[in-house]
Amino acid sequence: MAADFGRVTMRGLEGIMTRTVPPAPFDIADAFPELVPYARATTLLYPRAGSPGRDESSLGGPLLWPADESWPTCAAPDHYNPTRGCAVVGPAPVSMVSVLQLIARDVPALVFPAGTDLLQVLWCPLLHSEHDQHSPVPVLRWRSVADLADRPLLDEAPRPHEFEDEFVPRPCVIHPTEAVEYPNWDMPAELSERVGKWSEEVEESCGISYYDAFTTQQSKIGGYPGWTQPPNWPYCACGSRMEHLLTISASESCGRWLPVEERTRPGCAWEVSDNPEPQHDSHDMDMGDSGGIYVFVCRTCPTWPTVHRYDC
Repeated sequence: MAADFGRVTMRGLEGIMTRTVPPAPFDIADAFPELVPYARATTLLYPRAGSPGRDESSLGGPLLWPADESWPTCAAPDHYNPTRGCAVVGPAPVSMVSVLQLIARDVPALVFPAGTDLLQVLWCPLLHSEHDQHSPVPVLRWRSVADLADRPLLDEAPRPHEFEDEFVPRPCVIHPTEAVEYPNWDMPAELSERVGKWSEEVEESCGISYYDAFTTQQSKIGGYPGWTQPPNWPYCACGSRMEHLLTISASESCGRWLPVEERTRPGCAWEVSDNPEPQHDSHDMDMGDSGGIYVFVCRTCPTWPTVHRYDC
């Protein structure tokens, strides 16, 4: 491991650029007022391929990592690589990969533990059979940027000798943008049935369904998990239902949620751009065919334990 003995720089102190979410096609309070109590704030990350610095928020970019702290490895006995005939790699240790780095200044809506302002997410780039989910297992680090200022920093993270391409992100700059969304699954069954019928009527009359206009499945902080299967909310050992902390999704900002800055023609907010490239110029992870990994946290417990769920 090579180390850089310079200090944390002040690059990017002015923050990173957000995006502009197009307006919703109609006011949901007028069209379906029963949904109003289910509104949730979310921060859409809009990752786009680039060259983020290690002192910047990013998805798949370098991390502010102390040189004197071992880079995490995974030695799970059951981790395997499906591209090699599901060959089991464990318990040989495999270097984890950088997935997400968030600095508090860039995501004001994200609540950090006291004394921290930096969140780092890594995972083993192999699949694990934990809970029959067959996905990477995220590992979180909460840190203080100030605590790293006088410490030698890791210049380059070790590369894993074995990995599954679908779960190794290419480096992306992010554009954290606050928005409001509504649930796709997380509502009572009777309400969900009525919303489904109403959505069909809306799509026939307006050209866009409720689910496309008001729910998101992209990478984000807070809001609702971008479930593609029925919800599977975890409960903490303390008995509390855990909160959705973040989603890393294979699906990124198409249709109504495509930012104004990336549209190449005027028109309705839900029209897809003539140029589809911005939608695919992202982290390049298929994640098992448009899958998503959802990280949950329990803030009731002092240690803020986390777990994850995966579906596709």
